[in-house]
Amino acid sequence: MKQIFEYEEKAGRLELFIRIIYSFIIGIVLTVYGFIAGICMFIQFFVILILGRRSQTLSDLIQGYLEYYVHILPYTSFMTDERPGIFPSPVTIYEEEKV
Repeated sequence: MKQIFEYEEKAGRLELFIRIIYSFIIGIVLTVYGFIAGICMFIQFFVILILGRRSQTLSDLIQGYLEYYVHILPYTSFMTDERPGIFPSPVTIYEEEKV
């Protein structure tokens, strides 16, 4: 398991400039995916209201958007130089409770 928001001291200057263009492309993909996920959330609201249960397909699409968003955050927030894929790839995010 890999921690996605981990401090890295080393940072590449060239990667900083590549990040600008790369983040713009990722932003376009994220915007389109977010728009589709927003429509799915709207539809999911009515599915729950009418049927009293969630649609697995809609839920999976919304979950995929949220996982993609969290997956690209470290790169777009200057936390790491490791580039994520432009298109969404399967990522699983876990929450660990510290006692």
